[in-house]
Amino acid sequence: MLPKATEFVQKRYRIVVIVGLVAITALAWMYVLQLASSMSGLETNGGLGMEAGQMEMSMPQTAIWRSGDILLTFLMWAVMMVAMMTPSAIPMILTYASLNRRRYANETPFFAVAVFLLGYLIVWLSFSGVATFVQWGFHSATLLSPETIGVTPLLGGVLLILAGVYQFTPLKQVCLSNCRTPLGFLVTEWREGLGGALIMGLRHGIYCVGCCWLLMTLLFVAGVMNLLWVALIAGYVLVEKVAPAGQWVSRAIGLLTIGWGAWLLIRMLGT
Repeated sequence: MLPKATEFVQKRYRIVVIVGLVAITALAWMYVLQLASSMSGLETNGGLGMEAGQMEMSMPQTAIWRSGDILLTFLMWAVMMVAMMTPSAIPMILTYASLNRRRYANETPFFAVAVFLLGYLIVWLSFSGVATFVQWGFHSATLLSPETIGVTPLLGGVLLILAGVYQFTPLKQVCLSNCRTPLGFLVTEWREGLGGALIMGLRHGIYCVGCCWLLMTLLFVAGVMNLLWVALIAGYVLVEKVAPAGQWVSRAIGLLTIGWGAWLLIRMLGT
């Protein structure tokens, strides 16, 4: 293929991948916004036809969750993770798509890219399942406000300090390093075929969860469906992974969350 034609195909291929990722992210955020809007109008809408967040808000703190409640809460977490984490994976996915295209120049390996993304999202869907049962546990222990889906200030302070300390641990640094160097990760982890794409997506997802899991627990601090809080955490994760000074930003946020958590605990002890 002529160089100009090859360059054109590469650009078109990259644009298609970007449009697909943006569309997935936009659809997920639309659902999150719709759910948050529905929650804000819960008091006037009654209890029928409720979704995940609405279910939590309308239930007494001592109410027992049913299987349908767990399923709706999982759906809330799953879509929220797709909305928050897909943007931060775009550099890795684009790098994989570019390498894959060069290795198979006579093919159009969109399916392999989709499989890589699927592997990545499977890990975050698994995390959503864990988060669902954590929320269930907090609710059962009456540590979760049914109005805000946020934990008590005492538990919030503990979560903030733990998340801050984790920012300085070797595990956090290893996971963050792998997330920040797409080419290095792919060269080290490269596997052929669709099975290889799935494994690489899974491994990238594991590194990503290892990097961000404690940050995601902070959604319980200000309220699981607090849109500002959701957007701030998603934005921070993106900056941490792609900004040149991302590792310093990570440490700065660690100090900030430790200080915030300590302030909450001191205030609680003083009352």
